[in-house]
Amino acid sequence: MSDIAALDFRASARRTLTLEQQAIGELVSKLDDCFDEACKLLLECRGRLIVTGMGKSGHIARKMAATLASTGSPAFYVHPGEASHGDLGMITGADVVIALSNSGETQEITGLLPLFKRLGAPLVSLTGRPDSTLARYSDVHIDVGVSREACPHDLAPTSSTTATLAMGDALALALLEARGFSAEDFALSHPGGTLGKRLLLRVADLMHEGNRLPSVPAGSPLREALLEMTLKGMGFTCVVDERGMLVGVYTDGDLRRTLDQRGDFALLRVDDVMTRGGKTASPDMLAAEAVRIMEDNRITALAVVENGSPVGALHMHDLLRSGVI
Repeated sequence: MSDIAALDFRASARRTLTLEQQAIGELVSKLDDCFDEACKLLLECRGRLIVTGMGKSGHIARKMAATLASTGSPAFYVHPGEASHGDLGMITGADVVIALSNSGETQEITGLLPLFKRLGAPLVSLTGRPDSTLARYSDVHIDVGVSREACPHDLAPTSSTTATLAMGDALALALLEARGFSAEDFALSHPGGTLGKRLLLRVADLMHEGNRLPSVPAGSPLREALLEMTLKGMGFTCVVDERGMLVGVYTDGDLRRTLDQRGDFALLRVDDVMTRGGKTASPDMLAAEAVRIMEDNRITALAVVENGSPVGALHMHDLLRSGVI
């Protein structure tokens, strides 16, 4: 235990992070016409982007394919070892292949090069050796070479995989910007995530409607408004005129003020103590915008109004359950 206590773990971590940071920094000076050519080739692709790599590069390739796919560039990963045993059928001449190999000499990939050419699929490679077989065989080569690995023996793929991962992100985001890929587009490919819920869910998806909508006619005794609030459990009720138009709302907050300020409680009508107008939402409003209205006004529910008439009710609990907040 004394030997373990003497080890400087943080010094090792600082050295690793510094070397990987330097490796990414070196990529900036390597950006040249080849990067532009790669982006143009990927943008012009009529099929899918096929990302491949072996070993640690394979893990980076999987992540790169996932990032491309989620940012508007349809892509998937193909294992180079499986490609020569049938998975090559997943690749067509309309696709573009992105091959990752730090050495540029990975046998599982170089063995596929003639087959890519036969298919007519353009090849973009990311390697650490511009003079390698893979680099020379590619239509476009991007240099992701690093000065040294963060591994103290300069052996384990560390700085090199980090640099390749960063360059993959650079490619994906350059394509994203070129395609005009928006936050709404991103949400469509991430419907289960928090961002997807914020950008896709609308008030109409969550509101209570029909007989679940709390509502009383204007002129109703206050006790009827209280009964409606209790039955519907929304913490408020809409107050509507003879045409069904919203004239106000009566809320839990209004009830507290009524109890504090009025002595003739049993004789009151809802019109005497309601909040006229009140804060409302529309059915097509983003649920996230409804959250902002509630937070800004320190309220927990909204009447949902369309053409002046209440069509639903939305409570903060509905937004919590949906994952919007």
